[in-house]
Formats: sequence, structure tokens, C-alpha cells
Amino acid sequence: MANSDEQTGEMSDGLQVELFHPESDREPGDTNIQAAGFDIHPVVFPVALAIIALFIAVTILLGDTAASAYTWLFNTIGDTFGWFYLLAVNVFIITLLYFAFSKYGNIRIGGVEAEKEFSDFSWMAMLFSAGMGIGLMFFSVSEPLYYFQNPPSFFGAEAGTGAAASAAMAQTFFHWGFHPWAVYGLVGLGLAFFSFNRGLPLTFRSIFWPLLGERIYGWPGHIIDLVTVFATLFGLSTSLGLGVAQVNTGLSYVGGDMLGAVSVPTGTWPQVALIAGITLIATLSVAAGLDGGVKRLSTLNLYLMFALLGFLVIVGPTVYIFGTWAEGLGAYFGNILALGFFTGTLNEAANGTPTAWTVFYWGWWIAWSPFVGMFIARISKGRSVREFVLGVLFLPSMFSTLWLSVFGGSAMFNSLLGNGQALATYNEVGQTVAMFALLEQFPLGVVSGLIATLLVITFFVTSSDSGSLVIDHLTSGGKHDVPRTQRIFWALTEGLVASILLIGGGLTALQTAAITTGLPFAFILCLMCYTVYLGLDNEYQILESEEFAETIQDLSERDDVDVVTAGDEMVTDISDPGDDTATGTD
Repeated sequence: MANSDEQTGEMSDGLQVELFHPESDREPGDTNIQAAGFDIHPVVFPVALAIIALFIAVTILLGDTAASAYTWLFNTIGDTFGWFYLLAVNVFIITLLYFAFSKYGNIRIGGVEAEKEFSDFSWMAMLFSAGMGIGLMFFSVSEPLYYFQNPPSFFGAEAGTGAAASAAMAQTFFHWGFHPWAVYGLVGLGLAFFSFNRGLPLTFRSIFWPLLGERIYGWPGHIIDLVTVFATLFGLSTSLGLGVAQVNTGLSYVGGDMLGAVSVPTGTWPQVALIAGITLIATLSVAAGLDGGVKRLSTLNLYLMFALLGFLVIVGPTVYIFGTWAEGLGAYFGNILALGFFTGTLNEAANGTPTAWTVFYWGWWIAWSPFVGMFIARISKGRSVREFVLGVLFLPSMFSTLWLSVFGGSAMFNSLLGNGQALATYNEVGQTVAMFALLEQFPLGVVSGLIATLLVITFFVTSSDSGSLVIDHLTSGGKHDVPRTQRIFWALTEGLVASILLIGGGLTALQTAAITTGLPFAFILCLMCYTVYLGLDNEYQILESEEFAETIQDLSERDDVDVVTAGDEMVTDISDPGDDTATGTD
């Protein structure tokens, strides 16, 4: 296992370099400018910074007009391109499953000599914390409560009934299940393969090597990476904005309403102040690096999540929770295909669900995918394509449905069979307080509320520093090891952009930023499906070639190594017999 930032993400050598890497004299960051503690790409970094600065200036100058502009843009994109978002994400799921269960599933990320750099538990902790931790904390109670009162017309349920509760859970599972993780998985697989198997820079431009070749180092590649920077930055800012709103409300609700001890002000400016404080904490984690900061905080997140989850399962309506999970999964799986293509076009706006919720989510996931995908790619060397897909697609999805059942199911219980206080508080105060209002209905509500607030903060920090590492890769020409100063710079920039969006238009501005940057990126992801296929197919042909077979034969005769093959005799692993880290086949 790697134990330093310098080791993490290093390219495979040996056979992978000799037989699989393209013939090119270029290296990651070979044209970079190094000065004042920065190591930057001469085009991507300054152009990205200039456009971000322009965006901030325009938002500030427009003032109140910015909020109206964001609302108009959000509705226009949702109404005009909602169908495209829905079709695209379904294509991503089909493509990812094909890669996993076809002959390409045994291909190992990093090559046949690659070893896993992180344990399975650490890997799962990091990918889940980076993926949607803040979002689950924000929406796990508020979204089911919204649908309970406004059932998606797709289900034809009556508001406030058990049927509406079932529909609410199914719709929420749909938004947080296989579809978002398919987006993450596709991006992560493409980035990991072309970086570790082909020795190309860990940036989005590398995925298009099969189509562009050496031109990925020119303006076509610059444009791809610039779009990726903006999608990452604004997708991340959306999550940070949602997270800090919940932290603000949580501190106010726990300190004032539950304890009656201190009145914490709420609103835009207190949230901006919180962003500043938490961002400073995030910079410390960023400076510590992947192993020192992100990995430890991600593991802490997972422990806190399990603690909060287990607490509510024990003190809450336990049987009702698991019954909700089973029934919700049944409704989800029974309608997943129709939900995946439901635009509401033929259903008179469909209660606004596709545009206001599904299209926003899909745009958010797509905008968020360069960040999550690149981060997953960086920690996934040594895993087979099949292991990668099954791990990224199924396990986090199922855990998300369990989390939603515990919190959303408890909210349904309180609304249908309890005192209804969680729903009443949600209607009175808003969605940011929903989780805290629910926890108040159970023993030790103050303690669990404080843990929930702490969890949102730690998710905020891990999202910020993980995003900083990713944007560093993009703006440094794909180098794996970037200066600490540069990582801190991007952590501060993310906090600044999130603050400006809150000031310029609040939640609508955050949602608009995600859905707008996600639109052009969705087209890039569609093309990426084809380029990843070309890359995997080329890898498979080399693995099956006579040249590779002769090389393996010579290696086996010359050195004391173990050669592991899959059922079709394709080599999947080469390792030292005395090495305990050998992974073997699927």
C-alpha cells in the first residue's frame, strides 16, 4: 500500500510501459510554469482563473438582478434540455454495466503488475465521502417530506397517505441510487484507465487520446480541461453551499430551539462567515495531503455516519425503518426503467418533479463527476474493471438507500403515526432544518443533532480538499504531485465561489451553477463512452496478442513470479509469490 502522496497515483512501469503506453515524448506537466510555489499549466490555469474572476465580478455587479437571471437560466435549461439529461445518464448506466460484465471486466487498472494502494474499507470510505455525503445529509429527510406532501404524479398517489410515503421513498431512491453512481463510475473508470494503463496525464483530456492522439496536448485538450475545471468548481460550490446552509441552521436550531442556550443568527452572511471558517480548516487538511488529510477525514466521516445511522435505528421505529427500506426498494426497482425516462412531457408538468428535482440532480451529478471521478480514479489503481464497477455502482447506492430509509423512513413514521412535528417544522422553517427537527423527536436529540452538524462540517472539509486536489491535477497538466501552496489556493477559491453564489442568488444560484456547467459536460461524457470503449478494446487485444504471451512466457522462465489468469486464460495479475498484497483474479 502506498504511504505517501508521492507514491499515490504513480504510473505502472515494466510491462505496462513497454507494451501498452502510447509512443509519445510528452510527460504530465512538461510545459508547466513553476514560480512562487506554484506548478501550473501555462494555458489552463490562467484562463480558468480569468473566467472565474470575471464570473465573480459580474455576479457582484449585477446585485439583485443576478438572482432573477439565475432563476430564468435554471428554468430554461431544465425545460429545454431535461430530456437530454435523462437519456444521457441512462446511456452511462448501460455503458458501465457492459464494461463490467463483458470480456473487458478482467482488465486491471494499472496493468497486470499493479497492486491495490488502499484497503477496500479505506477505498469505500474515500469514494463515498467524496461522492455525496453533504447531499445525503441535506436531502435525506427533506426530500421524502416534500414528496409526501407533493407526490410525483408518476405514481398517482394521494398526498399525505401511505401511498404517498411509498412514492416519496421510491422517487428519493431513484435520485440517490444507481444513476448518480453510474456517472461517477464512468468518469472514474475513464480517467483511471488512461492515466494508469496508458501513462497519460491524470486529466480529462487524456480520455480522448483514441480520437485526438497528440492533439490532447493542444487547444482541443485545453478546452476539455477548462470545461472540466468549471464543472468541478461549480458542482463543488453547490454542495458546499448546501452544506453550510445546513450547518448554519443546525447550530441555530440545536443551540436555540433545542437547548435554549444561544441564538445563532441565520442567513446569507452568517453562512458566508461559516464558509470562511470551515474553508480555513479544509486548507489544513489539503496541506496534509491524500493520506494525511483526506483519507483520515474520510474514515472519520464513515465512523460518524455509522454512529448516527445506528443510533437512529436503535432509538427510532426500527421495524418500520426496515419495512420502509424493503418496500421502498421494491417500488424503486419496479419503476426504475420508467422513472429513468420520465420527463413529464405527457403529464402536464408532473408536479414539477422532472425539472425541479431530477434534471437538477442529473446536472449536479454530471457537474460533480469530474471531481468525484478523478478522485476515485486516483485511489483505484490495482482493481479490475469489474471490481471497480461493482464497488462504485452497487455498494454506495445500496448504502444510500439504507441511509434514506433510516432518516426518511423515520420522517414518514413521524408524519403518519407520530406527532407530525418534523413535517410541521419543515413546512415552517424549511428544508435545512428537517433533519434536526426529526432528531429532536427521539431521545438524546441534542447529542445526535450536534453529531449531525459535525458530520456535515467534516463532509464539507473532505469535499473541499478532495476537490482542491482534483482541480490541481487539471490546472497542473495532470501532474500527480502538486505544490502545497497550489492546493491551498484552490481550497480558498472554492470557498470564495460558494460565498459569491450564496450572495448573488442563494440556493437557486447554486443549483443553476451546477445544472449550467453540467450541460456542456454531458456532451463530453457521451463521447467519452466511445473513447473508453476504444481504450479497453485495445488493451484487451494486446493482452490476447502473441507478443504479450511470449513476454509473459519469458518473464515466467526468467523470474520467480506468479501469473494469474481469468477463465479465458487472459492474464490478470503478475506478482511475487512472497508478496501478501497480490490480488489475484475476480
